[in-house]
Amino acid sequence: MAGPRATDVLGRVTLVTGPEEFLGERTVAAVRAAVRKHDAEADVSEAMAADLTLASLGEMSAPSLFSSTRCVVVRALENLPDESVDGLLDYCSTPAEDVALVLVHSGGQKGSGVLTKLRKVGTVTEAKSEAVKPSEFPRFVSSEVRMHGSRIDDDAATYLVQAVGQDLRSLAAAADQLVNDFPGETLDTEKVKRYFGGRAEAKSFAVADAAFYGRTAKALEELRWALDGGTAPVLVTSAFAGGVRGLARLVGAPRGMRDADLAREVGVPPWKLRTLREQARAWSPDGLAHALRAVARADADIKGAAHDASYTLERLVLTVTALRESR
Repeated sequence: MAGPRATDVLGRVTLVTGPEEFLGERTVAAVRAAVRKHDAEADVSEAMAADLTLASLGEMSAPSLFSSTRCVVVRALENLPDESVDGLLDYCSTPAEDVALVLVHSGGQKGSGVLTKLRKVGTVTEAKSEAVKPSEFPRFVSSEVRMHGSRIDDDAATYLVQAVGQDLRSLAAAADQLVNDFPGETLDTEKVKRYFGGRAEAKSFAVADAAFYGRTAKALEELRWALDGGTAPVLVTSAFAGGVRGLARLVGAPRGMRDADLAREVGVPPWKLRTLREQARAWSPDGLAHALRAVARADADIKGAAHDASYTLERLVLTVTALRESR
């Protein structure tokens, strides 16, 4: 699947909408990559929509000392202040030629008015990610494998979903690993079982859950068992990412919500709320922010060929448990 070209994004606005965070982030990364491919020295910056003013947008889109080409990502568009809407629309109607502006809206009704207006602007291209239904996950796996130049049997795709779980980031990482380990081969159920036959998702989340509870010894024990059992390191970092996002959403959710509504807000099954509530008692927003950065760093290290995945994951466990205990 070819990504966008520089001509598709420079001098234009990419509007990323929808609830599937992984797919939205993939679009953001593709725009960045297109800009960097066009100009390796391009300046990349990010901002939160809640802080956006006409002046700050002008500063971000102005040429830097090193390059006139820029990629500006504005996140949480739903929180854009009312007084900034007209200024943003004015900019989008005539965007700077050497700037790729990416506006990210996480879905929901909040901020839908500005979305309606942006969709009417000719320079705006929308990349929308619909929520993936349970029946669609095997198809997602198949498309990921095809994107890497290989193919997977329908039964094998279904088995992978059953083994890894319904998490797009984990499934994408699993598909990438399988294609790399079986280059040029059709992926069948036996190949998938070789790597993910032991319920890799359950193993990965056991590590993350123990860490977020602050149970260092237990988390390290679960980690060693998971790695020895063939669990892919990227699935462990994905489980940590899911855990910290769930805790952050729970901590930031409005109080007084019914469990069913809260589960939808947080993005977890209702049974998972009890675990998150118990873990959240010892986590502050600042601690979660540090944990999120630690997870991102570990994920980047694991994807670098020169790094020791076991050491990286052990360091992640120790970092996360220490952050919890330090509160």
